[in-house]
Amino acid sequence: MPAAVETMFYVRETPWHGLGIRVEESLNSEGALVAAGLHWQVNQKPIFTSDGRAIPNYKANVRDSDSKVLGVVTDRYKVVQNDEAFAFTDALLGEGVRYETAGALQDGRRVWMLAKLPERYIIGGEAIEPFLVFSNSHDGSAAIKVSMTPIRVVCQNTLNLALSNARRTWSAKHTGSIQTRMHEARETLGLAHLYMNNLGKEIDRLGRIKLTDSKVMELINELVPLADDASTIQRKNVEQQRDDIKIRYFEAPDLKVLTKNGFRFVNAVSDFATHAKPLRETAAYKDNLFMKVLDGHPIIDKAYAMVKAA
Repeated sequence: MPAAVETMFYVRETPWHGLGIRVEESLNSEGALVAAGLHWQVNQKPIFTSDGRAIPNYKANVRDSDSKVLGVVTDRYKVVQNDEAFAFTDALLGEGVRYETAGALQDGRRVWMLAKLPERYIIGGEAIEPFLVFSNSHDGSAAIKVSMTPIRVVCQNTLNLALSNARRTWSAKHTGSIQTRMHEARETLGLAHLYMNNLGKEIDRLGRIKLTDSKVMELINELVPLADDASTIQRKNVEQQRDDIKIRYFEAPDLKVLTKNGFRFVNAVSDFATHAKPLRETAAYKDNLFMKVLDGHPIIDKAYAMVKAA
């Protein structure tokens, strides 16, 4: 696996990012914890200088399975263990929750789990499934985060748009018991239904924004701009990316059934952001792409904002 992905599992079909160990069915929290390689604990230990003096107000977060230091944090930092994270998500979603994928990134410094919510939505005549993503860091770099990520079933494109009228994310700092935050998290989970309803309305709105072919080309050029002083290679790369989005908008079989509108354009950009082969595939490319599924992809939000302003 690429360096940033340490361990993970996925259910049945190989995911678009091509990472992880396959299992045949979604797992409960106990099975997911083992399959994802997350059955380890984080212990906090004091830090000393090279001459043996204790460093006050800071501790090292150390993984018990291999004594790896995951990060240095203040003494106010409260560890959320991996099994606690699963227990929290179990309690949040209720009995029978099953996990589609989970794992560790960046040598264990960040962990996540993804569970499918029971509801299934038909929006714009298409099936869109909502997933809940719980992510946590053990190095002090990020808060605990619970996010809702809608996935367009037919092509596995994410539609986690930054809606102005509905939140899809709840987060909390590592400064207290995670269980005391359950009420806040439940409120955000309750907002998931509101988010999906608003997403449906926004998709309907995007579907009513008719786009001429020339307007689509204008939007693509704005989305992937070309600097005046671009080199020959830079110009070639920009043209390649523009052509990729254009082909997806005009030729993708799942999009050709849609009229030429804003929703089709956003989906073409989402397809490009999710599936396009990079101009230069670095070792961390798939890892970074996967992280954008957790956190949201800026180019999709940019396309969404551009279409609304069209």
